[in-house]
Amino acid sequence: MHAPDLSLSPEAGRELLRSLFDEALRAVDPLSSVPRHLPPRPRGRTVVVGAGKAAARMALALERAWDGPLSGLVVTRYGHGEPCQRIEVVEAGHPVPDEAGQQAAQRIRALVQGLGAQDLVIALISGGGSSLLTAPAPGLTLAEKRELTNRLLHSGATIHEMNCVRKHLSSIKGGKLAQASGAAAVWTLVVSDVPGDDPRTVASGPTLPDDSTPQDALAVLRQYGITPSPAVRQVLESPPVTPAAAQQGPREVRVIATAQAALDAAAEAARARGLRPLVLGNAIEGEARQVGRVHAGIARQVAGFGQPLAAPAVLLSGGETTVTVTGRGRGGRNAEFLLGELIGLAGHPRVWGLAADTDGIDGSESNAGALFGPDSWARGLQQGLSAADLLAGNDAFSYFDALGDLVVTGPTRTNVNDFRATLIA
Repeated sequence: MHAPDLSLSPEAGRELLRSLFDEALRAVDPLSSVPRHLPPRPRGRTVVVGAGKAAARMALALERAWDGPLSGLVVTRYGHGEPCQRIEVVEAGHPVPDEAGQQAAQRIRALVQGLGAQDLVIALISGGGSSLLTAPAPGLTLAEKRELTNRLLHSGATIHEMNCVRKHLSSIKGGKLAQASGAAAVWTLVVSDVPGDDPRTVASGPTLPDDSTPQDALAVLRQYGITPSPAVRQVLESPPVTPAAAQQGPREVRVIATAQAALDAAAEAARARGLRPLVLGNAIEGEARQVGRVHAGIARQVAGFGQPLAAPAVLLSGGETTVTVTGRGRGGRNAEFLLGELIGLAGHPRVWGLAADTDGIDGSESNAGALFGPDSWARGLQQGLSAADLLAGNDAFSYFDALGDLVVTGPTRTNVNDFRATLIA
């Protein structure tokens, strides 16, 4: 195994980082992970339900591997479908819920009702399901949930905090879908996009018990200065309705793909290319631009002092940063992270960076993320781009778009959240 040439060209460094990202995606593809975690065949029916950006890919993997009758419905984001034969795939709105998602949620709940003890529900759950599987609690309208979702998305709230609110404004999340399944066995497969991989948080846990309270949801809204509408407040302040005790079947949950698995695959690929990998964490959170500056500082330490490891090296991290939106620019949290990192490096001659969302969509744009090389800073100056001004306006997308440094994958049909790699040659 040989060390990369320290005079690695800007383009070669970009290609190396992109190859690490591709290896990470392969490691968390549902086509390989779903078949390893299937339940035994039941005596009765097998009904498949699901929601999330990976739901259609998970359904396709299940169809290919399942030896027996199968039917059901999953809902995924527009453009993230797969050509399933026995499981219906519906596409709906994300990150803001729409009517298609509401209708899908109603149909999914109807599919599991009336099942018996000999039947099996396989729930295919992945990130994005909170928006896609939308069933407003009694007294709420879809418009009210859309408005609140928009405000949460722009507030800087973490995914755990947003999903706490969503659970208590839903008639299907927070374990309510499993309750509707009655005596049927429920086997939940989860592709995790949340820091810590708590399956109860992914897609707001429609088949898993929830221990948060409406008061917790109200506390989140207060923390971010969000005044709930009268209808939202009434739902959260009303005494909880305890459903009548009913026979419940066995429950099993498997987390089948995680950010750590993606990072491990990228680290192994880095070693094979002669790099020393350092995984900084799989659950890093915080304001995206500030996390980027921290990564830049670590890269400078590696380049200048060989600490905490010597170059050639690659720093890897995952998790979900947040963006507090104050400007009107374009760009998701990965582009914002990367521009913060680039500013912190200011054209360092030995450092490259890549940040992308493993679902293929960074925020609401068509790119997965972006990358930079040692030449990016100078090229930006030559084009008259002010990195600081664009970052202040939440317009990191425009910076990397102008340089031709966007990472575009199209929908990957998996989702273990953000992937970040910083190469020090």
